[in-house]
Amino acid sequence: MSVARDLRTLLHFPGFRRLLSVRLLSQLADGVFQVALAAYVVFSPEKETSPAAIASAMAVLLLPYSLLGPFAGVLLDRWRRRQVLFFGNLVRTLMATATAVLILLSVPDWLVYGAALCVTAVNRFVLAGLSAALPRVVDEERLVIANSLSPTAGTLAATLGGGVAFAVRLLAPETGRQADALVLVTAAGLYLLGALMSLRMRKETLGPDPDVVQPRMRTALVGTVRGLLAGLRHLTERRAAAYALGAAALMRFCYGALTVTVLMLCRYAWSDQEEPGGDNGLGLLGLAVGASGAGFFAAALISPSAVRRTGVFGWMALCSGAAAVLEPALGLPFRPAPILLAAFVLGLVTQSAKIATDTAVQTSADDAYRGRLFSLYDMLYNVAFVGAAGAAAAMLPPDGRSAALLLSVAVLYAALACVLVRAHRRLGPATAAAARPPSAAAPPSRFT
Repeated sequence: MSVARDLRTLLHFPGFRRLLSVRLLSQLADGVFQVALAAYVVFSPEKETSPAAIASAMAVLLLPYSLLGPFAGVLLDRWRRRQVLFFGNLVRTLMATATAVLILLSVPDWLVYGAALCVTAVNRFVLAGLSAALPRVVDEERLVIANSLSPTAGTLAATLGGGVAFAVRLLAPETGRQADALVLVTAAGLYLLGALMSLRMRKETLGPDPDVVQPRMRTALVGTVRGLLAGLRHLTERRAAAYALGAAALMRFCYGALTVTVLMLCRYAWSDQEEPGGDNGLGLLGLAVGASGAGFFAAALISPSAVRRTGVFGWMALCSGAAAVLEPALGLPFRPAPILLAAFVLGLVTQSAKIATDTAVQTSADDAYRGRLFSLYDMLYNVAFVGAAGAAAAMLPPDGRSAALLLSVAVLYAALACVLVRAHRRLGPATAAAARPPSAAAPPSRFT
């Protein structure tokens, strides 16, 4: 089987193995941290959670970094990326611990959100660095496979982290704030392991090239605005990357709206009526996360061959079209079993689009611009997610059952599929060529 052979080949690259280890530990910690935060914000018995409250929390945690993300990307193209991974995980270790302490002290929510915001901001910085560094540790012929394995394995690690968080809460001697704090301390320990793992790579391994590295903060900041404008100009010259980023942002919008829907269904519609948001609702949310993770894994298996056959935009169009049909068909009954199946479909569609988008950006953009383009990618993702939460807050009733929202998302998926079909006709040959099956040649020595 060619995929299995290619995966074995990738694991022969020492740089890829080490970068993958950092990603897995970092995103495992992300999953633990996110579930702890969701339990505190959405499922605390003393809180009257609403779609508007969820949207507000997402805006506080995501929008500030979204506005500053592209500027951070300029720095990412000037600093040693291995150092970014090390210090980024170290900062998250400290801030996750601080968040746990603040929750135990029962401080106002805005203080907890402030500490969590620091973790989230650095998280996006680290993920952009991981994606920008990937072409430095594998050859271009295997980039599609690498984009299938690495981000998807990271997403599965985050899903597993959610399972770890649920297990820690279940085994915790206390409940409520004490259990949330214990989960956050677990996340801090995993972030520390990720920081230590990054030290297994040499500073220069992940780039950027020495002629663009500016280690001093002041020197790097002076050229930030100019570098950002240069990155945007570079994006306008790479139509495949620009189309892919736009499509990924719209898919993220749909994902965000459906995420808020599932959160409210678990919090109220599917919980014990005498104790909304209790263990029953949290357990169903865990199952939804697991179903979505299974979809991510399926995407990793089928996306490489699908991209080779149809091109980046052909595959994204097929995914959008499938979501347009299946999401409302499975979601409109608003019952747990069909929604869990819909979560699998959504995970498959979303991760398939991410694999295709990562490939389009990495094969279209020059190495000196990848960091800022992936930071722009993160900014679009966050803004789309928060915008979707705001739209859902306006449309959702308290129990999360809204046929209008599900049908609106289906229309967006269908419209996006039509746009992607046109993009495939215009740019398809180029993007398919970027995903040619790898030859059987031995890995180049520069990746060893």
